[in-house]
Amino acid sequence: MPGGELTNRIKRALDAFPIVDPHSHIDPASPVCKTLDDILGYHYYTELAHSAGMDKAPLAPDVDPLDRAKALARFLPLIANTEQYRWLLFIVRRFLGLDVTRVDETNIEQVWGAAKERFAAPDWQERLIQETRLNCIFLTNDFDDPLQGFDTAFFVPCLRTDDLVFKLGDERVRERLARATNVEVKDLNSLREALARVFQNFVDKGARACAVSLPPAFAPEPVSDVEAARALDAVLRLASPSAHAVQTTSKWVFWLIAELCDDFNLPFDLMIGVRRAVYRDGVFQGQDLLDVRWSLMEYATLFNSFPRVAFPVSVLSHVHNQELVAFAWIFPNVLCHGHWWYSNVPAFLEPDLRARLTAVPRSKQIGYYSDAYRLEFVLPKFDMYRRCLARLLAEEFITERGWSEEEALELAWVVLVENPCRVFGVPLPARPPELGGSR
Repeated sequence: MPGGELTNRIKRALDAFPIVDPHSHIDPASPVCKTLDDILGYHYYTELAHSAGMDKAPLAPDVDPLDRAKALARFLPLIANTEQYRWLLFIVRRFLGLDVTRVDETNIEQVWGAAKERFAAPDWQERLIQETRLNCIFLTNDFDDPLQGFDTAFFVPCLRTDDLVFKLGDERVRERLARATNVEVKDLNSLREALARVFQNFVDKGARACAVSLPPAFAPEPVSDVEAARALDAVLRLASPSAHAVQTTSKWVFWLIAELCDDFNLPFDLMIGVRRAVYRDGVFQGQDLLDVRWSLMEYATLFNSFPRVAFPVSVLSHVHNQELVAFAWIFPNVLCHGHWWYSNVPAFLEPDLRARLTAVPRSKQIGYYSDAYRLEFVLPKFDMYRRCLARLLAEEFITERGWSEEEALELAWVVLVENPCRVFGVPLPARPPELGGSR
């Protein structure tokens, strides 16, 4: 069909784009896989297999990795319908060079051997980066990360502030903060000084963003220093401070972090809506779920109070996408950021993407991030997004609106490459020939 040919042509053009990946969990000291265990150990596969009936025992750290892979392989046919399985096949076919249509217990040893050989190659990381066309990838760095031993222009630091906002009552967190800043937190002034030193250190070492994951019950608002001082004193002094003291301290710290983002000119990534440890007996990283009982309206005061701070916002549920679209429609400093976690499958991604591209200024959208833990997952995830984007560009913009292919690809370039580079302040890579080269 002509529509299919057009979509395929657009997809091929998108595949030539470099990737700017503005959010991941990559460890720059060990960014690529060493065995197939690093692939199948990704939480998507363990939690789906466990949901389909797999016992958790083979997932224990002391189990032989090949035996764990064989145990998982027995359940892979039950998840062959999922998008996550499609990522797995992409990796096996594209990166391991195996012409297979399935991965299961009948060929798991073959796949294991191919992965072992490919991942052991001394130039595997460089080849993978070249194959992926990866221009740069953002990290998730704890506040006390030394940020040493890696190229911060490629592995871009991002200050993750969850522990600072929500765990100051933990003495271990305060000890880490004291070691990182040479400031012992005793009151608001010392806490303010410590956090300013954290920001200065991160900016000095190439950080381009600050981020936090926020539970649905959190509602940011300014707190007076008098009230915050009482709350912080209780958090520091009492073994079991009241929930009000803990919440008040979290709100004051969060607001201070927003002020520091303003002072240091850092975007503040908000990832909103995850409820932790819902399934208490779940596998590692397979316990958390979305919760729709919150509203971005609770963040309106924040957005109004910091007009100079860019807030790339990720929402965990498809339900909240319309609200995010509306806020990005109205607020100049609110941006739609990626398709996060449970929304990161085509059934939700495509309608969410259509809403954003047809209702929000193109300059207000950061198209996609991988959220990957290993570099091998960057390309299969971006490939999924590009398939969805290609269909939308072909159907909505070229066929229905009469746009040229170059105009449609220009829109994709802005959303996928230009915007993350501009918003986070990283160099813009060269444009592909399909867009007429550099401008």
